[in-house]
Amino acid sequence: MALLQISEPGEATAPHQHRLAAGIDLGTTNSLVATVRSGAAAVLEDEEGEAIFPSVVRYGNDGVSAIGRQAREQAAEDPYNTISSVKRLIGLSAEDIAASSASMMFQLVETDSTVPRIRTDAGPKTAIEVSADILKSLKARAEQSLGGELGGVVVTVPAYFDDTQRQATKDAAKLAGLNVYRLVNEPTAAAIAYGLDRQETDSTIAVYDLGGGTFDISILKLERGVFEVLSTAGDTALGGDDIDQALVSWFVGEHDITVGEDAALQRSLLDQARAVKHQLTDANEAQFQIEYQDKSYCSSLSLETFRSLVHVLVDRTLKSCRGALRQAKLKKTDIDNVVMVGGSTRVPIVRQMVSEFFDQDVLTDINPDEVVAVGAALQADVLAGNKPDSDMLLLDVNPLSLGIETHGGLVEQIIPRNTTIPVARAQEFTTFKDGQTAMALHVVQGERDLVRDCRSLGRFELRGFVPAVAGQARIQVMFQVDADGLLTVSAIEKISEVHAEVQIKPSYGLLDAEIETMIRDSMTHAEQDVAARMLQEQRVEAERTVAALDAAMSRDADEFLTASEKQKILDAREYVVQSGKSDDAEAIKNALRELESVSEVYVARRMNASVGETMTGKNIDSYQKQDNPS
Repeated sequence: MALLQISEPGEATAPHQHRLAAGIDLGTTNSLVATVRSGAAAVLEDEEGEAIFPSVVRYGNDGVSAIGRQAREQAAEDPYNTISSVKRLIGLSAEDIAASSASMMFQLVETDSTVPRIRTDAGPKTAIEVSADILKSLKARAEQSLGGELGGVVVTVPAYFDDTQRQATKDAAKLAGLNVYRLVNEPTAAAIAYGLDRQETDSTIAVYDLGGGTFDISILKLERGVFEVLSTAGDTALGGDDIDQALVSWFVGEHDITVGEDAALQRSLLDQARAVKHQLTDANEAQFQIEYQDKSYCSSLSLETFRSLVHVLVDRTLKSCRGALRQAKLKKTDIDNVVMVGGSTRVPIVRQMVSEFFDQDVLTDINPDEVVAVGAALQADVLAGNKPDSDMLLLDVNPLSLGIETHGGLVEQIIPRNTTIPVARAQEFTTFKDGQTAMALHVVQGERDLVRDCRSLGRFELRGFVPAVAGQARIQVMFQVDADGLLTVSAIEKISEVHAEVQIKPSYGLLDAEIETMIRDSMTHAEQDVAARMLQEQRVEAERTVAALDAAMSRDADEFLTASEKQKILDAREYVVQSGKSDDAEAIKNALRELESVSEVYVARRMNASVGETMTGKNIDSYQKQDNPS
């Protein structure tokens, strides 16, 4: 089977031209940027030799007043203007954020906007804008270190990120002035950093990623150099931050301290907890000490107590590991390698418990803080065209959903947005009216529920199939997108096997700004679209029910119904017709229920007559002989 040739976005035009590229791990707690030099990937450091860049931004009246390590150190002084763990917010609605932000020290601006904004002295800030400020600093570090402008970057995202979160990450990178070659799943980047993509044999890999604010476990299948995600599980609100919080809870319990709404005290406690956690990586005991209200509080935390506090949290991660294995239909013994990712996997008890769970030594040779950025850098180097002979297969995604128009002007999505290409998806449809011998197919692109709000890509017809009653025909529609984004849509009627197809280039004529506008509109009008879809579906159901009823009553209504029964059904039918002209989906649904209720007697009599006609002239013995012909 031949593989499709993929033309990558940054492919060099000159044989010895080297393009500057970088991989960025945009983390919840910390971020890193890495690049490939002299064939080896390495993280880039700042002027003070620090590679880790805390994902923290402090805002003042004139904009960003501090960022990175400096902002984190000043957090206790100005907690409400210092935004951290913003990755937990990106791509979420205000309702989602309100439900998940109990431990985050920020205030949302009251606004009618669909995009939630955080109150700061520099004005309202979205999670995208805060992330963009972090990315700008990482871009500046890379360009200063490499001595030139970046041609492009690979940015990593959690495997569980949905389309909205992925697009929000791309928007942040664009706002930061970065050319994004591709978003890559963090577990895939980690596996590539270890060179697992270059193994001679196929393998199954578990990537255990416990970061500052999130945990996820991904099961990857490597086959012929191509990674496939078999399953993912995790917790978007579990990470090193929760270990810190467990230490804080232990400490305030020891001294009966009431934290309340004191944001400065909360910051001080968390900073001290983080320091204690780091000390216990190599020591058997650490001092937890703070100054509060002119008093000094101090407790000695033993490694044994620390382990007991952390054990409960690691157990939660192992439950996710079991779930991921079940979802992938695998056993622990099927896992060939376990890769440890995230700074929180430095904690010895975490490594120990994960190793015991999978019954094998875990991979920790590469700094767990850096492994994702290193893998992203390797991919960025390939995508920049610096390794034209590389056999690493990197797959692109389609920017917008592809679908087909169904009755009532509704869109049925066949290939969702951000699906990796090349891809092929099929779905079966049927006819709406009795005796149909042809079907018009309308291919559309977009994220809205109604055809009128999407972009038309093309139309074609399927003709000449055998006429049948409505709903009996089986028409399979196949969407195939190759690596260059060329879409082929084909349709075949399964009974008569008539076939038709059309080729379309779905991305033609769409600028990035237009794609972003379409996606933004889908978010802005999400509630309206849901309501519009429900209304159209009810109208289609009403039309279908009335058509079926009319066909039946034209044949035998007078045979099975009295005049009064017939009139009740006709009155209920008229109520459905009139309701179908309204914009009230619930009214249409109620009208259909009423029609169904008054038609029950008619349906039962027709069914009894049909069964009686079938059994006329036959007895039980004849049916037994049919069932047992021998």
